[in-house]
Amino acid sequence: MRVLCAMLKHETNTFSPIRTDMARFRDWGLHFGPDAAAAYRDTAMPLAAYIKLAEAEGAEIVTPVAAEAMPAGPVTAEAFERLNGAILEEVARGCDVALLDLHGAMVSETESDGEGALLRRIREIAPDLPIAVTCDLHCNLTAAMVDNCTALIGYKTYPHVDMYEVAEQVGGIVLAAAKGEANPVMVWGQAPLLSQTLRQGTDDEPMRGLIAACRDWENRDGILAATVFGGFALADIEDAGNSAVVIADSADLGRTARDDLLARTWAAREEFVYRHRDLAGAVETAKSYNDGPVILLDHADNCGSGATQDVMTAIAEVLRQDLDGVAVATVWDPAAVAEMTSAGIGATVTLDLGGKTDMPSIGEAGRPLRVTGTVEGLSDGSFTVEGPMYTGVTVRCGATALLRVRGVRIIVTSLHHEPWDTGIFTMMGIDPARTRYLLLKSRIHYRAGFGALPKHTLTLDGSGVTTSDNTRLTYRNVRRPIYPLDPETSWSPGT
Repeated sequence: MRVLCAMLKHETNTFSPIRTDMARFRDWGLHFGPDAAAAYRDTAMPLAAYIKLAEAEGAEIVTPVAAEAMPAGPVTAEAFERLNGAILEEVARGCDVALLDLHGAMVSETESDGEGALLRRIREIAPDLPIAVTCDLHCNLTAAMVDNCTALIGYKTYPHVDMYEVAEQVGGIVLAAAKGEANPVMVWGQAPLLSQTLRQGTDDEPMRGLIAACRDWENRDGILAATVFGGFALADIEDAGNSAVVIADSADLGRTARDDLLARTWAAREEFVYRHRDLAGAVETAKSYNDGPVILLDHADNCGSGATQDVMTAIAEVLRQDLDGVAVATVWDPAAVAEMTSAGIGATVTLDLGGKTDMPSIGEAGRPLRVTGTVEGLSDGSFTVEGPMYTGVTVRCGATALLRVRGVRIIVTSLHHEPWDTGIFTMMGIDPARTRYLLLKSRIHYRAGFGALPKHTLTLDGSGVTTSDNTRLTYRNVRRPIYPLDPETSWSPGT
């Protein structure tokens, strides 16, 4: 048996001004051929699970590419063709099974459904090839994805700490099908719901209950896998939004499970909408707490969903209210890092920090914040994740500096990185457990590394292209009507 194992992942925010080209994939980690297997074999990523499964079969393993880029704007046509081409060329050479780690929300300059386009092209080359697909919980599921693979599954956790396990599950299903030991049938559907990422944490309702329902269905005879997707509302494409897919022994059983999951999703639609609060009031609340750590989430500027990571609105308010004992992760500003590196540790510098990027989709120009502070640390910005998400993966933030502005220490990076692991602080000599306030440009993923730390958690409703405020975004392509953009939307499974 010759098994193809590949990873190609990007969560595309069509409102983001950040360009997703080959350089952005290289910044996160781009590997071809045997280097792809070497980079991920000893991690908790789906590619590692696929390799393990193939090795257990005694298969010849080919790994044409392992590619991921931090979320941003549409993938350039050149990058899309280069990375897809690596997989398609290997399929054309011949393989017996393909095990793919995809995302489900990739948009390119030429394709609104990046994963569907890739799978369709694989099917054109190898119509009968058994194909397994692992997708992110934020997948915007499409007919092209489902129609052009054998079995597709999504993570059941957000933050995503079960990537390895779900890859094992779907890979096992497809390998069994390849050997004639299973005949999986997929049934899927969408709800007209554009839920907000900030309301999709699986430790919270409504996702917690939906995931429990998936697991309940998987415990029943004949159901091989059941997935609910929260979708990714920041991709303005026709199929954005909530969906479900079930892998079963029969279509009738699959439809029953799918309709139940979609009905539960629709019933919880109001819970999927985030309610905003005043930024100054939230910071005042934080000041009133006598214990910590207190986590402050600057969620509208989270590069893990495609933000510029250089909006200074929330940080400016923290400084205005003179919070003390604050550590910030992270602000993206390569020019500021270069200036601080030149000045050296211990130097006092005055900088126009952040605000280097315009955001035309929300009608905002970049607004730097002039600060004066002390350079407290410099680093190459590399660390290995020890927490439960992306375990074993080396993160590269590029040249990094630590700037103290009064009672606020700000980690400034040259590459985008969402702070989901405590290594972002410890590499700069900061112990997050002993820090009163942790201001994180994150939504939910911070819980992977920081979830056990805070005494309190507050959302800071600043600005940025990962806003949860629908009134800031102009949708032109998503199917309509859809809730909450169209509050009077009515729907039930089967309609």
